[in-house]
Amino acid sequence: MKMEIVISLLAVVILAGCQAGPSGQTGGKTSEEYASVRQVESGKPVHVMLTSYSTTLRANGADQTMMRLTVADSLGREILSAKDTIRITIDGEGTMTDLRGKPLEITADTAGRTTAQFILKGGEAAFYFVTGTTPGKVKVEASSGKLWPGSHELHTLPGDFLMMTPDESQLPRTTKPIDRMIGADISWLPEMEDQGRKLFDNGVEKDGILLLRDHGFNTVRLRIFVNPGNEKGYSPGKGYCGLSHTLAMAKRVKEAGMELLLNFHYSDYWADPQQQNKPQAWASGNFGALKDSLAVHTARVLLALKLQGTMPAMVQVGNEINHGMLWPDGHIGNPDNLAALLRAGVEAVESVDPAIPVMMHIALGGQHDESVFWLDNMIARGVRFDIIGLSYYPRWHGTLDDLKANLLALAERYHKPLNVVEYSWYKKEIHDIVFSLPGDMGKGTCIWEPFRWGEATTSRQGEVNDLLRIYNDIAARYLTP
Repeated sequence: MKMEIVISLLAVVILAGCQAGPSGQTGGKTSEEYASVRQVESGKPVHVMLTSYSTTLRANGADQTMMRLTVADSLGREILSAKDTIRITIDGEGTMTDLRGKPLEITADTAGRTTAQFILKGGEAAFYFVTGTTPGKVKVEASSGKLWPGSHELHTLPGDFLMMTPDESQLPRTTKPIDRMIGADISWLPEMEDQGRKLFDNGVEKDGILLLRDHGFNTVRLRIFVNPGNEKGYSPGKGYCGLSHTLAMAKRVKEAGMELLLNFHYSDYWADPQQQNKPQAWASGNFGALKDSLAVHTARVLLALKLQGTMPAMVQVGNEINHGMLWPDGHIGNPDNLAALLRAGVEAVESVDPAIPVMMHIALGGQHDESVFWLDNMIARGVRFDIIGLSYYPRWHGTLDDLKANLLALAERYHKPLNVVEYSWYKKEIHDIVFSLPGDMGKGTCIWEPFRWGEATTSRQGEVNDLLRIYNDIAARYLTP
């Protein structure tokens, strides 16, 4: 059901003035530890920041999540003096309340769209999204004039979703040795090189892997698709990020004296919270065949790496899988199926080398409640792993305070080390947070495509800039014995 929501100015003022968040969330207000890097008093807004503190909810008419609104400048800093009017558009079933739980005035237009107007006060506003009763996907978008919009895709699950909590016997401490890493996903590098892109350090051309190594990195992360070369794959006709390209890159990584983190996308195309599609070759079989295909593929790739002497130091079984993988069978709304697929992947890794640490990667850097929801339900269903991986992008995953609070709580709850395995902004601060976790539970990071995405570490001409040079100091501080 879709409807039009018109928020009165009084309600907006009430919402904007509320600062308390749900349990486990800071809502950007717990401390001012990182205020100097993430906030600015005034400036030119570039994009709308929309944080949803959960993206997986039950469609029971009552489940809810807080959403926080701000605007940010070109450096991603929230503008405290902003008074922008933000328009919320909801595509899907759901409603809104203020942070005290009071329903807001709702009006439906003839087009069936759901909208709300918020005026920022002190640079922010906040509200609760409340689910309807029909499971499905809900898109929430925040826009303001010509600013780049922010959005989230929420997945609402059947109201009778079976919640499970692990017992103590299912929460053993990780015993596999896991070294600290400062890593980078540079899976795009072969494509860049084939396009003629070159990289330079003080005017001297240098191989991208060696450039990272010489600036403090010790690990390269590579994504691998099942068949990226097919017509609907990631790289039609060329097969970038397939097995042959992965083998070639693994050789280069090892020859540079660096470690490899292998990231299985169980798809021919991108796998992330908004798309986890089956590979074309696996699409027609039953669930048993799907599980077997996942296991065979995982073992085949690792055996090929083993045979050429380039085994990874760590393996991800899935990429950003908080909404599941291999949809629809392995959607989070089918938790038993998802757990069975993950167990098959972990067992396949162990069949090749039982000593390799296995990571579970969820895109929930600052979303504590949803992190617990996913981890509890998977662990209780028998999914074993060694390290928790998180993505952290401030446009979607909250503040640095949210990230820190989540990492601390997860380490204590699950006795598992943690890695911020995707990020771009706040390079120094993220390393300070991760490597300051008690008991050496923070094992490192992997920046996402530092040569071409986000807050890039090289110029358009390929010359190293100060955003890469800071890693020399980070490595000296956190990797030196």
